[in-house]
Amino acid sequence: MGFLDDVFKRNSELDWMYDLELLGEKSDQVYLKNLAIQICINKIASTISQSKFEVTTDDEENRNGLIYLLNHRANKNMNATRFWQRFIYKLVYDNEVLVIVTDDEELLIADEFEQTEYALFEDTFKNVIAKNYEYKRTFRMSEVIYLDYANEKMSGIIDGLFENYGELFGRMIAHQMHANQIRATLPIKMIAGKGDDAKEKAQSYLNKITESFRNNAFAVAPLQDGMDYKEHSGNSKTQSVEEINKATNGFVDKVAMALSIPKSLIYGDMADTKEASKNYMRFCINPLVKQIKDEFNSTFFEKTEILNGDGIDIRPLSIESIFERAEAIDKLISSGAFTPNEVRKEAGKDKVDDPKMDEFYMTKNYQQVNEMTSRGGENE
Repeated sequence: MGFLDDVFKRNSELDWMYDLELLGEKSDQVYLKNLAIQICINKIASTISQSKFEVTTDDEENRNGLIYLLNHRANKNMNATRFWQRFIYKLVYDNEVLVIVTDDEELLIADEFEQTEYALFEDTFKNVIAKNYEYKRTFRMSEVIYLDYANEKMSGIIDGLFENYGELFGRMIAHQMHANQIRATLPIKMIAGKGDDAKEKAQSYLNKITESFRNNAFAVAPLQDGMDYKEHSGNSKTQSVEEINKATNGFVDKVAMALSIPKSLIYGDMADTKEASKNYMRFCINPLVKQIKDEFNSTFFEKTEILNGDGIDIRPLSIESIFERAEAIDKLISSGAFTPNEVRKEAGKDKVDDPKMDEFYMTKNYQQVNEMTSRGGENE
């Protein structure tokens, strides 16, 4: 039994050696998801928040109140820019957004709510919570501003993509870290005992020496009796950063594609930027602007007022400056197609209170064929 006693005695040292914490670092891939959200969804929110909201109505008080709410300050704690950024973020990411019009005529974005849908009656909203305040009443659809993105919930799309790309990205990072990792062994001769005190001392030494090598460019390890620190360099082939960037870009590309954002605008490519910007406005921004416009008009204006031309109009951020469009503007007016005030309105400017600005103008080179005077030949 003497031989077996030595074996059991020797292996008993592993009882607490397996309990030592082997220090290491994990790569957190959650930022990959946040990166796509920040780049794509916030780009849409930033574009919408720079839009100009115009109000047409004979009710001057109502007009001024809406202009102030939509362009300057939505409520006591949020300016209009921040309001629209959060509004678009919830609409796109959560696929829906609910806005409550308070009793003092301010706009609050609901954080949580329960919707009850009906076929022949107005939908209702209850248990509405906005900034930790819960409304006890039930709201009817005509009393609130509710938008549905009419798309699959973006959070679900991002989460689904993240399950694949996140795992791939995590493994690539882990491989890169493994290839460049400094590996070390710490042989320990058990001459100081095998109790808890010896375990704590060994763990303390392991922690200190690892932190020293991790945080300092130059470090010296104090070696104790029975302990030795040895490093082993890895021979793994390193992975290029470009391959990791490709995985990141692949994830962002899929999210941008789902939101109709051209890739060239995501990465700042200079080639054909104007056409990409037009497609971005045409297929991504304008549908959202139209939906916002329709919903806000139906909440703040009656049917007869809207049919008479009253309501809210939204002027999105222009791709080109008014000076870049000067030649086209001149052609629109000089051809008699539009009045100067009509062009000003389309350019996002206020109309001028001058009757001449509502008249049509045409230069002399725009004439009908039968009005052209013949010269020379048979009339000479």
